[in-house]
Amino acid sequence: MSGANRGVWRAVPSRGAPGRGPHFAVVRTPAVSFRFRPRALVVAGICLAVALGTGVLLIGSGDFPMSPADVVRTLAGQGSPADSLIVNEIRLPRVAAGLAVGAALGLAGAIFQSLVRNPLGSPDILGFSQGAATGVLAVIVLTGAGSVAVAAGAAGGGLLTGLVVYLVAGRHGAHGQRLILVGIGVAAILTGVNGYLITQAEITEAARAVLWLTGSLDGRDWADAAPVIAALAVLGPLVLVGCGRALRMLEMGDDAAHGLGVPIERVRVLLLAAAVLLTALAAAAAGPVSFVALTAPQLARRLTRTAGPNLLPAACMGAALLAAADWAAQRGFPGHQLPVGVVTGLLGGGYLVWLLVTERKTGRM
Repeated sequence: MSGANRGVWRAVPSRGAPGRGPHFAVVRTPAVSFRFRPRALVVAGICLAVALGTGVLLIGSGDFPMSPADVVRTLAGQGSPADSLIVNEIRLPRVAAGLAVGAALGLAGAIFQSLVRNPLGSPDILGFSQGAATGVLAVIVLTGAGSVAVAAGAAGGGLLTGLVVYLVAGRHGAHGQRLILVGIGVAAILTGVNGYLITQAEITEAARAVLWLTGSLDGRDWADAAPVIAALAVLGPLVLVGCGRALRMLEMGDDAAHGLGVPIERVRVLLLAAAVLLTALAAAAAGPVSFVALTAPQLARRLTRTAGPNLLPAACMGAALLAAADWAAQRGFPGHQLPVGVVTGLLGGGYLVWLLVTERKTGRM
């Protein structure tokens, strides 16, 4: 390719039926070359726009309502001191935490479902959310510490649970039904442990723990949002750019991936650790919000109409889902504000039933 054409993306024709346009596009520069699917990028952009738009509406709602234009102007630094206080110090941290938690859960769910090759492979079913909850509950009940200790407890509990599940499932079972079954068993055990920890807490700490277990964004500040935002900033590019191709190869099977030069065990352990950390820090910020990690990757895949993990669309879809659920929790029931985990549980439970019925009809269960 001549120097004049470098840095310009060109479309590579699809292997599908003629007349359907390019299946993916290729970007070539002197330093890097990668490919992407235009439809997946469009879906990710739409989901991101919906998430950000819903976030603006959330910031503008409340006892002191603001128009979207006023919110955007204040975020740009052109609002009054009162508006700046309400937007930047009170409402923006909650919205930022919600968007980051949704994106982290969507990305983690896409990784898990791709690794286990099953649409039921989500952290709240595999036990990783419960493991993070155990770590947080131990910190809340035993020490009553703040946000940093809570985030550390969530990360420690999630990683320890991931290690136990991986060891029990075995190296050859860390990508299929065995991992799901082991995860369900570990989740049941940890649910009992979490219940016991609550019974041992003081009444005020027990009330705090129960609200956190429901999944809530109430009262979140920058200290709560910072760990999951930092995790997304570090692990997001690592997974999307560094391991995206390897994850697509792993979906083809271990033998095919090995034949294509993928270091299977190292990539699988790295991806599992990244997904567990994203799940744990999301739980530290908002509690074990259920079903976002289960539904976001599947909805993203249906919109992109492409196989593969769809990591970026799943992350953007997760952010949009959690932002919409938070809006519904605040505005969908006049006179009452529900924890966001209640809304995601209601909607996600119905989706899970539909998914199980669909899987059974197709003969996969």
